[in-house]
Amino acid sequence: MNEDRNQRDAMMDLGHERPQVPVKARNRSPIVPRASIAGRALIAVVAIMTFLASITTGTVLLVAASAAEWQSDVAREITVQLRPAAGRDLDRDTAAAAEALRSHAGIVEVRPFSKEESAKLLEPWLGSGLSLDELPVPRVIVARLAPGAVLDVAGLRTRVAQVAPSASVDDHRAWIERMRSMTGAIVFAGIGILTLVIVATIISVSFATRGAMAANRPIVEVLHFVGAGDRYIANRFLRHFLRLGLEGGLIGGIAAMLLFGFSESIAGWFSGTPAGDQFGALLGSFSLRPSGYLALAAQAVLIAAITAVASRRTLFATLDDID
Repeated sequence: MNEDRNQRDAMMDLGHERPQVPVKARNRSPIVPRASIAGRALIAVVAIMTFLASITTGTVLLVAASAAEWQSDVAREITVQLRPAAGRDLDRDTAAAAEALRSHAGIVEVRPFSKEESAKLLEPWLGSGLSLDELPVPRVIVARLAPGAVLDVAGLRTRVAQVAPSASVDDHRAWIERMRSMTGAIVFAGIGILTLVIVATIISVSFATRGAMAANRPIVEVLHFVGAGDRYIANRFLRHFLRLGLEGGLIGGIAAMLLFGFSESIAGWFSGTPAGDQFGALLGSFSLRPSGYLALAAQAVLIAAITAVASRRTLFATLDDID
């Protein structure tokens, strides 16, 4: 009897010696550990996916803006080509065709190329330093339209053909259609890549959510035992994955914005080189407009929201399995 009494007294003493944790401190303890290997891995995955999605979106925006600028410039120009013909004076036909263009409604500027300027246009294909005196080099006339002007191309062709039978009028419509097709293909490819990135993000989040639920299964069972509902438990996990998604989206989005912010300076380093000129012709000045940066920010938030939604669906499915 005395021995049992001494053991109870010792237990009571130990109970008094245990530190008492305040209620507020206990409530602040998260159900899901915030700093875990799985959480950091998920942040890295979301950041990488957001970065790839932002690079794709930014590149599509650059190409679309550059193509729209090209189409606007080319649509305002008409090119007339005069080929040498037997019994015709090429210089006289060029002057007559230029005068016919100047008198046509909607044309505000006409620039006939000289023989030397027309021959210089062939240098990318024939090289420089060649004598083209004996070659039938055509003459070129470039006419610029007034903004918003609607040109009667058929009537212009007839009028130019009357004064210069060897002349051909090109309104670049076929080239513009090919440019639109190429731009549409690039946009379609960008949408496809974004779709794959979103699908990969959903799969990654689903596996991470199931892993977190499996690691915290004893805690979930205890919460069920004390009367916590599925919605209460799911909201705790949802906040955790939403925070991870926002953090990863913020890292990936900022990295992509910095890349596009410095892209104009980087393009300047390669200016004048063949590769730099080609990329400059394709992507313009490499600088995104303010609306482009807003689109990248909205996309980062969207990926974070997708992360939360995917985790929510996986959470309820996993909770049903635990029940």
